[in-house]
Amino acid sequence: MIEQSRDVYIVDAVRTPFGRYGGALSGVRPDDLAAGVLRALVERSPGLDPARIDDVLFGNANGAGEDNRNVARMAVLLAGLPVSVPGATVNRLCGSGMEAVVQAARAIALGDASVAVAGGVESMSRAPWVLQKPDRPYPARDQQLHSTTLGWRMVNPRMPGEWTIPLGESAELVGAKYGVTRAEQDAFALASHTNAAAAWRDGLYGGEVVAVDGVDLPRDEGIRDTTSLDALAKLKPAFLPDGTITAGNASPLSDGASALLLADEEGLAAIGREPLARVRAAAVTGIEPQYFGLGPVDAIRKVLTKARVDAADLRTIELNEAYAAQVLSCLAALPELDRSVVNPRGGAIAIGHPLGASGARVAGAVAHQLAAAGTGTGLAALCIGVGQALALVLER
Repeated sequence: MIEQSRDVYIVDAVRTPFGRYGGALSGVRPDDLAAGVLRALVERSPGLDPARIDDVLFGNANGAGEDNRNVARMAVLLAGLPVSVPGATVNRLCGSGMEAVVQAARAIALGDASVAVAGGVESMSRAPWVLQKPDRPYPARDQQLHSTTLGWRMVNPRMPGEWTIPLGESAELVGAKYGVTRAEQDAFALASHTNAAAAWRDGLYGGEVVAVDGVDLPRDEGIRDTTSLDALAKLKPAFLPDGTITAGNASPLSDGASALLLADEEGLAAIGREPLARVRAAAVTGIEPQYFGLGPVDAIRKVLTKARVDAADLRTIELNEAYAAQVLSCLAALPELDRSVVNPRGGAIAIGHPLGASGARVAGAVAHQLAAAGTGTGLAALCIGVGQALALVLER
C-alpha cells in the first residue's frame, strides 16, 4: 500500500546565465554546465549533507554528444558529490527540465525520496553532427551528416509529413490559426527584451543566476537592450517567404543549465532553510505535432483543474517563449489568464532557450517570484516539439 502523499517543497533554484549559439558558453561542455549548477545548489545550502540526496534527475533533449552516457550521473561525479548519489537523465524534448522536476517531486510525494535535485542542461552550440551507420561496410557513395542542434532528423518514413514540418513552420501555422500579426509578435519580443533587461538592472536575478567557472558572462547573452520595433520590423521572415516569424521574435539557440533542490518536511528540516514554494500540481498533455505550440492550452487548463486554482488567482505565470506567435496564440486561447503577470522578468526570446534547461528555468523562476512576493500561487508551462506540453502549479 502506498502511504499518503507527502508535501514537496522547492528549497532553492539556480541557473547559469544563458549563452547564445556559438557565444560565451560554447566552449563549456554540457556535463560541466550541469555539474556547475549542481555544485552551486549544494554550496548554497550548507546544512545539506550531499549524501542525503536520494537522486539527481536532469533533463536533456539532445544526448548525442558530450551529454551522452547519462549527463545527470556525469554531473554528480564532476560536481564532487559522493559516489553514492545516483543520477538519471530524462528526455521530453523542450520540456525535459520540467519533466525532471515533476519526476523528482513525484518520488518525494510517494516517499521514494526525501531530498532530490532536478534540473536540465543543453549546449546547442556543441551539439554534434551525426552519421547513420551504413547498411553495408565500405560504402561507395557519399554519406549524409545530420545536425543534432534542433528539430527533426532521420525521420521515420511512416510518419505523416504534416507532423514533421520544421518547428518554425509549425509556429507559423499556430500564429495563422489565431490571426497573430507580425506587429504583435515584434511588440511581444520587444517587451521580452525590455523586461529581461530591467530585471537584470534591478537585481532581480541576483539570487537565481550563478556564474560559470572560467567564463565572463555577467547576464543572459541574448538580451538586446537597444533593440526597437523599427529594428525588429526590418528582419526578414526566417521560415516562409511571406511568413511573420523572424530571428527577432523567436527564441534563439542557446546554451545553459538549471537546477532545483526539492525536499519533503523531513528533508527540509535537515537542510534548515525556508523553502521558496510548494509543488501543488503538474499536468502533461498531447496535441497534433504540427500545432505543438498550442500544447500549453490544454496543459494549463488541466493543471489548474487538478490544483483547484482559478486563473484569476495566479500571481505570476512563466510561459516559455519558443516563439512570440506561439505564446500569443496560447494567450488568445486562454483569455482567462492575466497577460500582465506573464513572464514579468522577460522570457526565452530574450533570455534564451537551451532546450533541456528551459523547463527547470521557468519552474525555478516561478518559485523565486513567489518567494519575493511572500505569498501566492504561480504557474509554469511550456510547449514541446512533436506535440506535447507540461504545466506546473506552485504555491507559497
